Amino acid sequence: MDPTSASTVIYTEADSPARVIHFGEDFLEEHMPVGTRVIFPNPPMQGLANPSAAIRHALNHPEGCEPLFALLRPGMKVTIAVDDISLPLPIMVLPDIRQLMLEIVLSMLADYGVEDIHIIIATAFHRRLTDAEIRRMTGDKVFNAFAPDRLYNHDGEDPDGMVTIGETDRGEIVELNRRAVESDLVIYVNINLVPMDGGHKSVAVGLSGYKSLRAHHNPKAILASDSYMDPYASELHNSINRQGKIADAQMNVFTIETVLNSRMYNQQLDFLARPEEQWNGFDKSKFQAVKWALSKTPRAAKRRIMHSTAAPYELIAVYAGRTEAVHPKTVEKCFQQYLVEIEGQSDVVICGIPFISPYNVNSILNPILVQVLAMGYFHNLYRNKPVLKKGGTLIIAHPCYDEFHAGHHPSYIEFFNRLLPETRDSHTLQRKYEEEFATNPNYIQMYRKGYAYHGVHPFYMWYWGENGRAHVGRVIVVGAESPHVPERMGWEWAPDMQTAIEMSRDTHGPSPDITMMHLPPILMCDVK
Repeated sequence: MDPTSASTVIYTEADSPARVIHFGEDFLEEHMPVGTRVIFPNPPMQGLANPSAAIRHALNHPEGCEPLFALLRPGMKVTIAVDDISLPLPIMVLPDIRQLMLEIVLSMLADYGVEDIHIIIATAFHRRLTDAEIRRMTGDKVFNAFAPDRLYNHDGEDPDGMVTIGETDRGEIVELNRRAVESDLVIYVNINLVPMDGGHKSVAVGLSGYKSLRAHHNPKAILASDSYMDPYASELHNSINRQGKIADAQMNVFTIETVLNSRMYNQQLDFLARPEEQWNGFDKSKFQAVKWALSKTPRAAKRRIMHSTAAPYELIAVYAGRTEAVHPKTVEKCFQQYLVEIEGQSDVVICGIPFISPYNVNSILNPILVQVLAMGYFHNLYRNKPVLKKGGTLIIAHPCYDEFHAGHHPSYIEFFNRLLPETRDSHTLQRKYEEEFATNPNYIQMYRKGYAYHGVHPFYMWYWGENGRAHVGRVIVVGAESPHVPERMGWEWAPDMQTAIEMSRDTHGPSPDITMMHLPPILMCDVK
């Protein structure tokens, strides 16, 4: 295919340029074998010209219910729940879209005499956000008016702040934030970066506790999900939807869902989102300068720079109203941005692993999080069929350093060093150790009062790769600086990409079908 066209699928030729591969906080340049299929993301969709006007229009023309203003009355109790900073990735250029939504909603509430308002960051079992992180997300005006008493993080372990409101016909318990349950109206402020986000997942997961999460954050549900990035083929979402229906039956939920485009690179780095064939001489010079600078910068400093470099994401859609009327429109818009049609599967899939995931914002991509990106998120970026054939070889590029953020991921350290040497079997880990970590009082205290992910969170991240582990035959890590890290996770390692490709030929013969997924930005493969 013509690499200069709008096509996103390219077949390399003998004189094709080296491909840029994310390698943690650095980049690799690698020539792929002739015949390799390289899949690029779609170009970013055009952002809406006036995001504030689009938000107001959605509030006044909602799906499945009356306009928001018609639901308001003086003296009512309103809770606004808002997505945490696990998305978008990386952080977005200010103003954050959540700030725009909050300011518009709060202005409307004030106009209708609503005063009893709380804003809750829907963290589920993610770590608490710092004041600085909340301020950046909500803006100074909202933060100064509501924090800390009326703007705060959800606490899924607060014995007085959680309440069980029922269970599904399959015995899935619905345990949610008491303030939200007891409110006259819950307004959920959402960002959809991938089709897995939003829908009933917003309230039923974001404001939940352990009793609810264990119903679907488990190996069985993930294994039964044929791509949890496609909510219509996901047992994870089926379970969450059952819980969400219970919540909607007892709570008055008005959801606002937004979809962002894939413009994750600023003007200085936007060439990284284009095929290398389209780079001009200036682009090539900029890349070499960036690569050289990164090679001279200590890793901790690189992390700070990358986590603080904001992305110029743009709003491409906003819908509001009842969850089940809104969410299909949101998912369809996500698919329009991310889906790339390709023909057939491959013996070998190659992916670079970047520095960031939803679970290490302002932190470290530790080995468990490398695993969830590779076997969980990247493997599941498909619709219909996985890009990789059953039993195929996944080649990833990452340094796989043995490094953890002790404040954010304390239970991950114990999970990696104590449990994985004994077993990598998710069902065994769940049966023998999940409850121990979930009820550990020290981990609960660090989650409630510090900035730690809940003690059970590394189990969820391991389970998140369950369908990947069941499908992938081999995982080969390129460039692991700590070989014991991939070995502990059941993976092989190679010093460079060419060695890894040669290793794959041991399994698939001298001419394997190879696909490289040019990530990031995000893409999803619609495999025919």
